[in-house]
Amino acid sequence: MNVDILFRIAGIGILISVLCIVLKQAQKQEQAEMLTLAGVVVVLIIVVQLMNQLFTVVRSVFNI
Repeated sequence: MNVDILFRIAGIGILISVLCIVLKQAQKQEQAEMLTLAGVVVVLIIVVQLMNQLFTVVRSVFNI
């Protein structure tokens, strides 16, 4: 497994959390929640792409 993907996901999490703290301090709760939701969606897209690669490898190994 590529460690770069883990660092990318961790970096997205850290960036989103810092930006959410800044937005909450500026009394922008709705924008902070939307930013959190956008971060979750981005990470889910990355995970879905990884799962697609996994299933492709499994299919090629078992000749399905």
